[in-house]
Amino acid sequence: MNTFQAVAVTRLYRMIADQIAGRIRAGDFPRGGRLPSERELAEQLQVSRASIREALIALEIEGYVEVRVGTGVFVTATREAAPAATAAAPAAPQDEIGPFDLLEARMLIEPECAALAAQQGSPAQIAAIRAAHEAMSLTDAPGWHDREFHSAIAAACGNAALAASVAHLWNLSLASPVFSRMQDYFVNTKVWAVAHAEHQRILTAILARDPIRARHAMHAHLIGILARLREDFGDDDGSIRPDI
Repeated sequence: MNTFQAVAVTRLYRMIADQIAGRIRAGDFPRGGRLPSERELAEQLQVSRASIREALIALEIEGYVEVRVGTGVFVTATREAAPAATAAAPAAPQDEIGPFDLLEARMLIEPECAALAAQQGSPAQIAAIRAAHEAMSLTDAPGWHDREFHSAIAAACGNAALAASVAHLWNLSLASPVFSRMQDYFVNTKVWAVAHAEHQRILTAILARDPIRARHAMHAHLIGILARLREDFGDDDGSIRPDI
């Protein structure tokens, strides 16, 4: 009896990365040369700059390019060198969800969690949110407490399905090498300070039992994360300019 073969789901950014890698292997972009800017690639491929950003990060993980923030993206692998480079750094899974899709999904869920937490969170649950927020400013590794803050809000929303959805999205983000590499470039001490201030506005709204302010504060925080991860690697003139 014949059986069906499994169908692999290929994300858009993965298709873009494969196309650029093919051009590199074909010699269209020489070793040491600069790739077209994100804006140019997005126009040529008729896709969003977010998808281009994810594709370029994936190509760097695989050894095809080097990202130089403030300058651009440069080819590091030739047709012969590419296979050896990819062996040293495994490719992102074909079905891995891109960082921007994950953040957009969080934007649909977490603002409502914050609003519900403001309305329904118990004193103990709100104390856990406050503790995670305060711990974030007392450590040199704020990433863990960042997750604890968002997880505590989800736990306080009173809906187990929403809380499980938030946990799943965070797990996908933490498991993503593309997301991790992107944070390495664009998340620093200054960015964590901004995030901490955004968390304070969320916490203040929850403490005030104000669901509208809590929802808006969480939405603004996630919009801020998206904007920070969309800062340019570098334009043609070498300057850094935020994505518009």
